[in-house]
Amino acid sequence: MKASSLMKAAVVVLCCLGGTAAFGQSFYGNAPVLNTQPPQMLEMASHSEHASQKSMAEEQNLLENSTYSYARGERPLWEVASHATESLGEAARRLRQAHAAVKKSSVVYVNY
Repeated sequence: MKASSLMKAAVVVLCCLGGTAAFGQSFYGNAPVLNTQPPQMLEMASHSEHASQKSMAEEQNLLENSTYSYARGERPLWEVASHATESLGEAARRLRQAHAAVKKSSVVYVNY
């Protein structure tokens, strides 16, 4: 046999095996998995009063028996926030010293 005819025969055999395997996957036990029922058309429910006008509902008090209070204006931050005990520069210096004191690794791995 020539190489081309041997290749064609191998392709035909592989296609037959692949088709058989694909058909076998469509069955689960003895019941077919593929749905053979015709598709069902989707029917949207009609709402006849969707856009009709109605009177508004009666007012309801959500606060019940609680009191209602409000204030106007803004309070400055210095009245609310606590003072920082350490400046940003001091915190950076402290972190840099803590980083320098930590034991460094003797081996460095670089993955490319």
